[in-house]
Amino acid sequence: MKILELKNVNKVYNSTEVKVHAVNDVTLDFAEAEFAAIVGPSGSGKTTLLNLIGGLDMPSSGEIIINGTNLSKLKSSELIDFRLNNIGFVFQSYNLIPVLTAKENVEFIMSLQKWPEKERNERTLELLKAVGLGDRINSRPSKLSGGQQQRVAVARALASKPKFVLADEPTANLDSKAATTLLEIMEKLNHEEKITFIFSTHDPRVVKMAHRVVTLEDGKVVSDDIRIRPS
Repeated sequence: MKILELKNVNKVYNSTEVKVHAVNDVTLDFAEAEFAAIVGPSGSGKTTLLNLIGGLDMPSSGEIIINGTNLSKLKSSELIDFRLNNIGFVFQSYNLIPVLTAKENVEFIMSLQKWPEKERNERTLELLKAVGLGDRINSRPSKLSGGQQQRVAVARALASKPKFVLADEPTANLDSKAATTLLEIMEKLNHEEKITFIFSTHDPRVVKMAHRVVTLEDGKVVSDDIRIRPS
């Protein structure tokens, strides 16, 4: 089942001197429960493509369709609501709210979605235990290691049961052990909850674990290697 379609997507940045095709005529589709990596050299368009998929930026031309919804047809307020209810984000810099505990950070999106308190608490504790932080629920980000903070970010991204999670260089600031642990957690949740994961990455550990690897060069798709199809 297709969950995401990109049709002839372009992102062009114009400056006074040059026109830059950050994303150049990309056509792809992703199925439910994929575990996919977007790779390529710096400047190849990985992060730009991820931002377009997530509705954080809009394409210069082309269409991005998520579960039948064309993002370019949405008003600004509708796009915000759509992201809130369909997409989880994991950023390289964690983006946790420093004054909130791990539990409060994970609950944040569910609070915006008006989840009942009992269900919110149960889901939060379930996910923090799943990422190995059941004993750190009351710790603020400053009291957690980089790996622990990123695991909180993953739990937050998954909390509201999004259709898919976009992860931009999620292992970039982690040591080898923390990165491997995080990837194993995400792969397990991908399998158990059937959530589609799409990574942008330089990390060979992510590439090794990915079920599909899409390679970009100069904004274009130059290869699309499907290793394992979602079951």
